[in-house]
Amino acid sequence: MAYKDVYDSWKADPEAFWMQAAEAIDWTRKPSKALFDDNAPLYEWYCDGMVNTCYNAVDRHVENGRGEQTAIIYDSPITHTKREISYVELRNRVANLAGALRAKGVGKGDRVIIYMPMIPEALEAMLACTRLGAIHSVVFGGFAANELATRIDDCTPKAIIAASCGLEPGRVVHYKPLLDGAIEMASHKPEFCVIFQREQEVADLIEGRDVNWHGFQYGVEPAECVPVEGNHPAYILYTSGTTGAPKGVLRPTGGHLVALNWTMKNIYNVDPGDVFWAASDVGWVVGHSYICYAPLIHGNTTVVFEGKPIGTPDAGTFWRVISEHNVRSFFTAPTALRAIKREDPKGEEIKNYDISCLRALYLAGERADPDTIEWAQKVMQVPVYDHWWQTETGFPIVGNPAGIEALPVKIGSPTVPMPGYDVQILDDNGQPMKPGELGAIAIKLPLPPGTLPSLWNAEARYVKSYLTTFPGYYETGDAGLIDEDGYLYIMARTDDVINVAGHRLSTGAMEEVLASHPDVAECAVVGVADQLKGQAPVGFVCLSKGVDRPHEEIAAECVKLVRDRIGPVAAFKLALVVDRLPKTRSGKILRGTIAKIADSEAFKPPATIDDPAILDEIKSALQTIGYAK
Repeated sequence: MAYKDVYDSWKADPEAFWMQAAEAIDWTRKPSKALFDDNAPLYEWYCDGMVNTCYNAVDRHVENGRGEQTAIIYDSPITHTKREISYVELRNRVANLAGALRAKGVGKGDRVIIYMPMIPEALEAMLACTRLGAIHSVVFGGFAANELATRIDDCTPKAIIAASCGLEPGRVVHYKPLLDGAIEMASHKPEFCVIFQREQEVADLIEGRDVNWHGFQYGVEPAECVPVEGNHPAYILYTSGTTGAPKGVLRPTGGHLVALNWTMKNIYNVDPGDVFWAASDVGWVVGHSYICYAPLIHGNTTVVFEGKPIGTPDAGTFWRVISEHNVRSFFTAPTALRAIKREDPKGEEIKNYDISCLRALYLAGERADPDTIEWAQKVMQVPVYDHWWQTETGFPIVGNPAGIEALPVKIGSPTVPMPGYDVQILDDNGQPMKPGELGAIAIKLPLPPGTLPSLWNAEARYVKSYLTTFPGYYETGDAGLIDEDGYLYIMARTDDVINVAGHRLSTGAMEEVLASHPDVAECAVVGVADQLKGQAPVGFVCLSKGVDRPHEEIAAECVKLVRDRIGPVAAFKLALVVDRLPKTRSGKILRGTIAKIADSEAFKPPATIDDPAILDEIKSALQTIGYAK
């Protein structure tokens, strides 16, 4: 069947499409129907079904004869550790952990915060919660104490599961003091904390509150899977909100299982038993969906990687992991590839490894610039598929359905909408725009199964944030266009479309041009306030390793390049060479923060910032051209 047939069959009868997809999941009680729309525009899926996530991700594979298959490959170049955990071993470990949590009173509907690094125990903690029907909220390991405290107060967990430390190249991140500080700051206090002691750092436990991961499991009865309703929340995942207060995205159990299982073959083109690797972190949505849940639900082997694309030990580490563990489909963020490309521009390291097992590379998390895609295609010799989705949706909105039909790649486009998503481009009045016209990207309601039905304890905020601007649509917050062939192009966040003298211009289009300069490894363009034109674009470029030409010369070439390719209308006159760009830990460039620094506005560095010191470097660079006063 071709992609168009599959998409059209969904559009013609969404109910039949999603009921058929639900057949691949093992239900304790099958749902009577797919969509529940009696509370529109708040929609829900599979509400009256009964199901358990952990059973579908672990136990059923053991019962179906896959018990000896490897479920998790743990590869940590930081600790020089590699190990494999089979499905049967995973089931036993998760059932014991769930039994110990149950013995301390954790049950269906209770919240549990998980604050852990990239180790298999993080996945075991997530699965143990879903086994009991408890709602987990994973907080990125090493997040600052005040950020953790905010989340403790919002979801009021009965327990917190943490590790003693996390490891970065060359340093230990002390989790336990951060956890203790967060609990001290928070108004809500958890009943107990479970601490997984890593050998790199053994933390002090607080008597009466903290228990040892292994010790508290001793002698307990393993827990069986507790069936929950299809609309019962599997987890809460906090995403940054524009107002500063994090938004707790809810993930409903039934739709989550159905949608994620569907994507593994149809989008990522893997069969049960194949090795799938998403190089992300369990603290982000990619880690939830494509390190923990989707691969295990589908019966794949998932890779838990504790390392970095460079420096653990070199720019060849990704190729080693792919080659060594026979990875079929690989998913990472463009930032990781840009780091490798900057370190190893000619791709020499890949020659040391045989990555012929790999079928395709999938990119998401931020805009994939053409230069990075072309470099990856050339170096890796596999198809490179950009795809686009959000924490809120939990799985791809737009992608290349390689398991149905590999569509021609158009560089700069994440390709086409997936079944379940009716993607439209709207003008400011909510009217559909013609092909090729830039506007707001919105999705016609209802959203498909597995997407957020609301925010945790904040329904009014959900409606205001996503459903109010364009009634009948979900507002994505991104701007772009759809071409004559139905391919989507994401040009910018809606607030990154800058208005230069009345012209709506995409900073993303300017970044594409800058990235094509042979000396540029990475770049960002932000709109800064301009008295004459309203806004003016400023480019920031980081150079590839080994480039030692004068910075003024490169900056001048960058300006000329943008003016030649986009035209004088872009009013692009300023490019600054900087050592590095401020980013979140998941690799997103903090363009909004850079713009505030340039405009001398007050700003609060996001909690997710990788290294706050970079902001001072950016400020100094801007001051040289008369901004950031």
